[in-house]
Amino acid sequence: MESEYPIPDSERYLVLLNPKAAGGQRDALRRRIAGAMASHRVPFDIVESTSVEDGLRVVRAAVQAGCKAVVAAGGDGTIALALRGTAGSDVPVALLPFGTGNQLALNFGVPVSLEDSVRVAVEGETERIDLGRIDDEYFALIAGAGLDAEVMASATTELKNRLGVLAYLVGGLKHVVTPSRTTYHIVADDEEIEVEASMVLLANAGIIGAGGLPVELKVAPRTSFQDGLLDVAIFSPRHLPDMAAMLTRVVFQKYSGDDRMIFLQARKVSVESDPPVAAQIDGEPRGETPIVAEIVPSAGRILVPR
Repeated sequence: MESEYPIPDSERYLVLLNPKAAGGQRDALRRRIAGAMASHRVPFDIVESTSVEDGLRVVRAAVQAGCKAVVAAGGDGTIALALRGTAGSDVPVALLPFGTGNQLALNFGVPVSLEDSVRVAVEGETERIDLGRIDDEYFALIAGAGLDAEVMASATTELKNRLGVLAYLVGGLKHVVTPSRTTYHIVADDEEIEVEASMVLLANAGIIGAGGLPVELKVAPRTSFQDGLLDVAIFSPRHLPDMAAMLTRVVFQKYSGDDRMIFLQARKVSVESDPPVAAQIDGEPRGETPIVAEIVPSAGRILVPR
């Protein structure tokens, strides 16, 4: 970040803007964000991230300069990038939710309207949260292998811009109708499991919403952003009716008594599969298994409503 700071850096906000947010109407979105920030009389810079590497460079430079906060304007991917760049520092991340799912905003009660979310960015309080980590990549919500990663990969950017969160349903129908099953070898701390399943989720916190639909799911019974543990959720549906039945149980938080669902908690988890399957981190594709994840307690800072 090359900006000259006319006042001390500790009072300045970095707004990290995903240029594809809000259906790609970046100029209009940039003007709206600038107007909302200016209305609070706070100094700020708006920087568009052209790639993950570029976004990380900008965020880490802002952290090094001692900025007030990083304001992530985009979807969960943009917010995850901001959290990755600020991880381990005292610089908090504020959420301006303009993405497809906006799951982090849902989990922290951040309003979706621009004016209200900017108010939280400027006036909110900082909350410490755990972050998951795979290699050097942090995640706030969920990493996964198998069916969920295939569904995420099927939802193209164009489809998400047109349909919003429903793109995940449309893009993933072919996978959900006949879910593939793979043999997984999972080590969760000292517990070792070999199981045939369709997907393995590694949840830091797992309240998942469906956009404007009146549905919220808690993917595992004890998920928390502040317990120092990852929740491992293993799902083994054989066909679409199985998937519907399991989804119903999760909606009503009936996690026990169904051998198609296994739940564990651990500080470190390794997931291998034969054959290798697709993996994702906070909704973004990330190669294939094997993956090794660990929890990093209190590594992140989020600005939440007072």
